This record gives sequence, structure tokens and C-alpha cells, in this order.
Amino acid sequence: MKRIEINPAVRHLISPHDQSADFVELFFDLVFVFAITKVTHMVAHHLDLKHAAQALLAFWLIWWAWTQFTWTLNAADTRRPEIRLATLVATAVAFVMAASTDLAFSAGALWFAVPYIVVRVLGLGIYFVIAGTKEGERRAVVVVAAISTIGFALVVIGALADPAVRVWWWLGTVVVDMIAVGVAGRFRSWNVRSEHFAERHGLIVIIALGESLIVSASAVGKADLAGDILWAGGLAVAVTCLLWWSYFGWISGRLEDRLTSAAEEDRGKMSRDVYTLPHFPLICGIIAVSIGFEKILGHPHDPLTAPIVATLAAGVLLFVGSTSTSVWFASRTPLVPRFAILALTMGAAFFAVGRPPVVALGLLAGGLLLVNIVEWEKCRNLIPMSEENA
Repeated sequence: MKRIEINPAVRHLISPHDQSADFVELFFDLVFVFAITKVTHMVAHHLDLKHAAQALLAFWLIWWAWTQFTWTLNAADTRRPEIRLATLVATAVAFVMAASTDLAFSAGALWFAVPYIVVRVLGLGIYFVIAGTKEGERRAVVVVAAISTIGFALVVIGALADPAVRVWWWLGTVVVDMIAVGVAGRFRSWNVRSEHFAERHGLIVIIALGESLIVSASAVGKADLAGDILWAGGLAVAVTCLLWWSYFGWISGRLEDRLTSAAEEDRGKMSRDVYTLPHFPLICGIIAVSIGFEKILGHPHDPLTAPIVATLAAGVLLFVGSTSTSVWFASRTPLVPRFAILALTMGAAFFAVGRPPVVALGLLAGGLLLVNIVEWEKCRNLIPMSEENA
């Protein structure tokens, strides 16, 4: 790929190839912990399809703000004061967005929509300034920004529209975002620092899993510490730990290795297909599991209802299925044992309807434990590490 000269005044702002996640990025992520918590409560307090759809749309915008800034900071040197200052400004703006998440489908939707747009514009602006180490990189940023502007307009129109029809305007935003990411994948000029990119996505997974533990601990802390609540709380922690292992036990390292070993001009498309897109339903899965935990641990003595079991099962399926999707796009390796065990576990979980919560949590924990045991022996070496990184 042809290299071109860029303005020396901004050359120092471009990230080094060995860049790792910076403290300012972790600080930026803390705002999104708050946003994830707000989305969780949106559905937990109104567990129905309408509120689930609204929360899903709100979280899409939250995720898109986070992921775009992650791409930007992957290209920028986060040790530089200018980049850190811009990130702190974005953090402050994103805080308003996160705090207003529960207003997204009320009359105060602009408090959510406007900060979202400002964070997106800040990210695109920084990327435009530092782009240019490859021929066509700045043009790629301009094209993505131009398409995204249509989405910004739809977000504002939706925020001003009647809440009853807002969902349709914001669905249009999702379509525009998908068009933008599809067009972006055609450019082979993205500079992706694979180690940093993989690390950032691993950190957001840990943060989201940590949020599920916070939800569980908060619910347990409000109850009398009797046998039922202790068993349910312990199993909730076990499910969370097993989800962590199913991702970080071997998959996260192999995904990073595949991205690192890919040709430089292919890393942009692979980053999109392995991280940006499948990690959205992955985090949605963690949110769904957190909702199930909150409902169960808030009423540990009540028999399980079908919506709660469905939420828990969908959360586990989204998490584990999304990691499998990432592996597929990285290496075209189907994780058949994972899906077979999941199918059996999901079917068994619905027999827990009307029974104590520990039954469903125990079934999910057992299925995840079996996935991890099988993959420890049979799957963790399915994707060989490149000779360079082995």
C-alpha cells in the first residue's frame, strides 16, 4: 500500500504500532458502564417486547458511539495531551448521553440524541485530522462521515418526533449505520493496530460482565441472606465466570492472533467482521443475562416465569453464539460442540418455568461448564496461532 506524506504538525498524533490501551480510554469506558446499567434497568423494570426493542435501539446508538471512538483511538496516539484532552471532552459528553438513556423514548429524547451525535462528530473529526498515512485513508473517513450524517439527521428527527413513531426513525439510523460500515469495508486503507483493537474489545466485555456482577451484588445486598438468595447469587456469579472463560479462555487470544497475522490491507474488514459487528449482540447478551439476574435475585423465592427464563437463555445464547460468529469470520472454523451443547441447555432451561430460580441458573451454569470443558480438550487448538506469534 502506497504511503503518502502528511502534515508534520499532526504526525505525532498518530498511534505507534505497539500501542496498548491507555488509562484515558478506560476512563472513557466507565461512562459506558453507566450506560449499560441504565439499559439493563430499562428492561428489568418493564420486561416486555416493547421496552426490550426500545432498549435495543438505544443501546445500538450507545454501542456505535463507543465503537467509532474505539476506531479513532486505535489510530491516535492516546499518550498525547491533545488526544487525551479530546477523549476527556468526549467522556463528559458521553456522560450526558448515558445519564439520559432512560429519556430516549420520552419527551426528553434530545438529551440523549444530541450528546450521541457530538461524540460521533468528535470521533470522526479526530480521525479525519490524523488520517493520511495510507493513500485513500482520509477519503475513506470522509465517505463514512458523509453517510453517517444522514444517520445523525434521522436521530434528531426521531428525537423530535412522537415517541410512538421514534422507533421507526431510529431503525432508519441503524440501516444507515450498516450501509456506512458496509462501504467502509470496501476500503483497504484502514490502519488497524491489532493488539490495541483486540484489547479494547476485551476490556469492554470485562466491563459489561462486571456490570452483571454489580447487578447481582446489589440485589443480594437488599435481601435477607438466607439459603435461596445465597444459592441464586452464587450461581449467578458462576454463570458470569463461565461466560468470561468461554471468551477469554482461548477465543480472545486466537481472534487477536488472526487479526495480527492478516494482511495489513485486510485488517479493516476483519476488524469490522470479527469485533465491531458481532460484539454488539455479545454485549446485548450480557445485558440480557444481567436483566435475568436482577429479576431473579430481586425475588429469589418466586417461581420462574417464561419471560425471565427466555431472557436468561437469550442472553447466554447471544453471548456464546456471538463469540462463535467472531471465530467463524476470523478462521471459518465452526464450533459445532458449542452449538450442540447450547441447544440442549436452552431446551432444558425452559423446563425451569414455574420452578425455583436455582434450577434455571444451575442448568445454564452446567451447560456453560460443559462448553468450557469440551473446548479445553477439543476446540482451543482448532485455530492454530501464526508462526510469528506462536
